[in-house]
Amino acid sequence: MRGKAEITEIVLRKPQSGALRGTRLQAIMDMDVGAMMTVIPRISTPTLTAQEMAELDPADLTALSVEVVTFLLPRSVLAGLPTA
Repeated sequence: MRGKAEITEIVLRKPQSGALRGTRLQAIMDMDVGAMMTVIPRISTPTLTAQEMAELDPADLTALSVEVVTFLLPRSVLAGLPTA
């Protein structure tokens, strides 16, 4: 919830290197919660607050984290992944 409005959609953009500052690439690839709580607000629309990140459903945090990791994978790796 943001004020009286419920956030129903979060759009992530591919992070540039600056959005990853203060984190470790390995922590991001491991979907470390602390790293994701740092990076996701920097690349999300709407920009999520620390409070909103802390209140995310774990399933939603996992889905967003998978998206972040997918952004960082090379195309050669992505080509070998199964699609839904």
